[in-house]
Amino acid sequence: MSYRVALIGAGGISHNHLDAIWQLGPERLTAVAVADPNEAKGRAVAMEYGLSWYDNYREMIVQEKPDIAILALPHHLHEECAVFCAANGCHLLLEKPMALSSASCDAILNAVKEAGVTLLVGHTQHYLPANRQAKALIASGRLGKLVAIHDTRHKDYFEENRPRWFLEKEKAGGGILMNLGAHSIDKIQWLTGRRVAKVKAVLSYEAPVGNVEGSGVVLAETEGGIGAVFVQSGYAGVAKDETELIFTEGMARLVSPKGVWISRDGQYEPMEEVITLEVRSPFAAQLHDLLEAIEHHTEPECSGEYAKSVITVLEAVYRSHAMGVEQIVEFE
Repeated sequence: MSYRVALIGAGGISHNHLDAIWQLGPERLTAVAVADPNEAKGRAVAMEYGLSWYDNYREMIVQEKPDIAILALPHHLHEECAVFCAANGCHLLLEKPMALSSASCDAILNAVKEAGVTLLVGHTQHYLPANRQAKALIASGRLGKLVAIHDTRHKDYFEENRPRWFLEKEKAGGGILMNLGAHSIDKIQWLTGRRVAKVKAVLSYEAPVGNVEGSGVVLAETEGGIGAVFVQSGYAGVAKDETELIFTEGMARLVSPKGVWISRDGQYEPMEEVITLEVRSPFAAQLHDLLEAIEHHTEPECSGEYAKSVITVLEAVYRSHAMGVEQIVEFE
């Protein structure tokens, strides 16, 4: 069966999604339309990929009646759009973070359940081969028991070409931690198979523009007592995306876009085992996961319930900084 797909939002990430649809092929997916109120952006994407353009996503959903809607919108629009699309019978691929709050996540989950559609939230860390290598390494016990994680992510978060809504707390929900910190929390939870149970956070608000945090240091503890620290900076400096996994019998260095290196004797060597995905792009892999869930009536790996857990942890992170004390993460 081939599914008709409509894209809501013609920003930079729209190309990733549309290229992924093309990679899976017309026997599985066909992109039919894109909606964006910015005519220049919307028409440019529509012309490039041979799609219809709409300036209103509601009109597009009603007119095109797609099987799947991909939502690539500013964070504050996720809830309203997802609820509307679900009510109109669309399966959903919703960009992360799922919503601004756990309450908004609940509204989306209720709409999806009531409509009987499938929701996948785009936590692409799950679909990177190196990350799957690291998860397999942890499960194998090859380096003993995992006892600690140190995750570092630095990026010029306030670069000129970043859309301004990212720097407005009311629209983005937060700064580098809401956007890239979601990746760190997801990576910690997914690699270990355990939820984050406690956090203590210290954030900074020193950016020249906007009202969101520009850096953060978070000490976390998972269920079962694995300690994790993640550090992120959006200020000027060298970009970095590395995760150090500390075991009782060695260490591993995970560079998600590149690979995994392991050490028992003070030197790192590349991990030889290769994880091969059915499709190369993480965006294509998550679409493949969504299709499998739709057709087999199962939950995708990045389900709405799981994505809500990431938001719940983020709420505790911001609460910890505001109150200056450790916070217990309370999952419903």
